[in-house]
Amino acid sequence: MQIVLLGPPGAGKGTQAEALVKKLLIPHISTGEMFRAAITNNTELGREAKDYLDRGQLVPDEVTIGIIKDRIAQPDCREGFLLDGFPRTITQAEALEELLAARGGLTAALNISVDVEKLVTRISGRRMCSRCGMIYHLLYNAPEKENACDACGGPLYQRDDDKEETVKNRLRVYEAQTAPLIEYYKKKGLLHTVDGDQPINAVTVALGRALGQQWS
Repeated sequence: MQIVLLGPPGAGKGTQAEALVKKLLIPHISTGEMFRAAITNNTELGREAKDYLDRGQLVPDEVTIGIIKDRIAQPDCREGFLLDGFPRTITQAEALEELLAARGGLTAALNISVDVEKLVTRISGRRMCSRCGMIYHLLYNAPEKENACDACGGPLYQRDDDKEETVKNRLRVYEAQTAPLIEYYKKKGLLHTVDGDQPINAVTVALGRALGQQWS
């Protein structure tokens, strides 16, 4: 299966992607993780990507498309893959269609839908451990001690792209540039939308059902 996972920032795409790839036995390709690794390693791409991400903007298409092309050509993607964070624009979707033309095309575009106001609360409340990378949420998964990681005791911090103003800008960018993908894939008969404001497992089951899978 060759799957695209859609949804606004904070919709739970990363969590659902992890569940889906374990069940489908295909790799999870996250552009966000690829960019964050480049930022951590302070590569030229990482520095360029950080400048855009810190402002809540999208990394230019030509950079992102090149990274995806190289990734899906790797051996572990022969049986399929799940794309999380790509495509984000119609231009990227059209480029992906060309890349997959010789591989049977896209299997499905799964869209996780969540109310905008709930998304702002979800994202701006996130905190990360500066030592081990553990993720917390001030409302839904707060640490036992304020600003300290339960696992290693390291200090917690808020990522620049999780700050409220940046989050709102990210959502505006999404609405302007990424939301049109929903109509794009709908016209192609590939779109399946599920309610993301449900328990995690319920969302996973609904996504599986969209793929013709019967999970419990």
